[in-house]
Amino acid sequence: MTKDICIVGLGYIGLPTAALLANQGFQVLGIDISEEVVDTVNKGDIHIVEPELDAYVAKAVKDKTLTASLKPAPADVFVLAVPTPFHDGHVPNIDYVEAATRSIAPVVKAGNMVILESTSPVGTTERVEEVLREEGVDTSEIHIAHCPERVLPGHIMRELVENDRIVGGITPKATEVVADFYRSFVSGEVLMTDARTAEMAKLTENSFRDVNIAFANELSILCDKFGIDVWELIRLANHHPRVNILQPGTGVGGHCIAVDPWFIVHAGGKDARLIRAAREINDYKTGWVVERTLETVREFRIEHGREPTVACMGLAFKPNIDDLRESPALSVFQSLVMEEVEALAVEPNLKSHKSIKLTDYHEAAESADIVVYLVAHNEFKNLKVRGEVLDFCGVTVAATK
Repeated sequence: MTKDICIVGLGYIGLPTAALLANQGFQVLGIDISEEVVDTVNKGDIHIVEPELDAYVAKAVKDKTLTASLKPAPADVFVLAVPTPFHDGHVPNIDYVEAATRSIAPVVKAGNMVILESTSPVGTTERVEEVLREEGVDTSEIHIAHCPERVLPGHIMRELVENDRIVGGITPKATEVVADFYRSFVSGEVLMTDARTAEMAKLTENSFRDVNIAFANELSILCDKFGIDVWELIRLANHHPRVNILQPGTGVGGHCIAVDPWFIVHAGGKDARLIRAAREINDYKTGWVVERTLETVREFRIEHGREPTVACMGLAFKPNIDDLRESPALSVFQSLVMEEVEALAVEPNLKSHKSIKLTDYHEAAESADIVVYLVAHNEFKNLKVRGEVLDFCGVTVAATK
């Protein structure tokens, strides 16, 4: 029976997974390269914002079912939940996966499961096996599989249990063993396939989202050119029984949708035309938001003869979270600062930031000459503002419904 679990990486997926399993009777050791993160978790605290996570971690640490460390230890199950970013030129970077694999190699033994949860380019799970062999590990009796996370920030603790999961093993036996492990705590369906299909499934899910968001974002740019209210247009078009257009925004951020399609494009080359086009449209939308804001700043200077104060409302990559990874809103703020615009950074989900001075959203709404809504946080709905409003995320539209 599986008892001891070692999770490498205590970020937005690793820590919630560790806390959940620790509260379900498993003995969990969480590994991170940051001593600060390890110390924080061992105190029963958290270093990220996620509803309910603090209670899960506090209880698990108090019950001594969750501890954190800088180094792995022997376990029955090893879960790799580390970042998979890309290099310049959108080339996938699996250095963290390889490093995590090498870190567990000295303590992996026959009968163990090694599970890659990090969203990865096709073939990465096979690379995990190769790295273990390079480190002198006999992988013939180790069950290696990919089980991509597919949770929504803000709902992670619930979705870790309720969502269907895909498990793809290096071998059919690995698929079965790892699938049985997930069935022990997942109420959703656990679907079995091979490792490469599991890897491609996660990339496909996020690319599907990216393509559909790109359509909405391109519509918003065209509607601005044509003098049409894009929110009204989408509302009307979605009354068609087979049309469901998403809502446009500042761009696409986060470690999944903004990154994963590039893994397909890199491997697929000229045959990944639509997926590449969607990525380019969504990246372009962020630059378009910057230029549209600068245009409003220039008009204010001409009309009032002075520099305006611009409130950038939201820095996170999506509503009601604190995650700034690949955030288009953060990129907009930084671009305005580089253009020497007097910009206020507003992010109600962060208490502080190591390099950015944050402004309270009430204060920003009252003092700014131009209020730019970049993320539709709940705090911004029905917010009374003094200055001109640019709404790139539909927060004012939602507030009036």
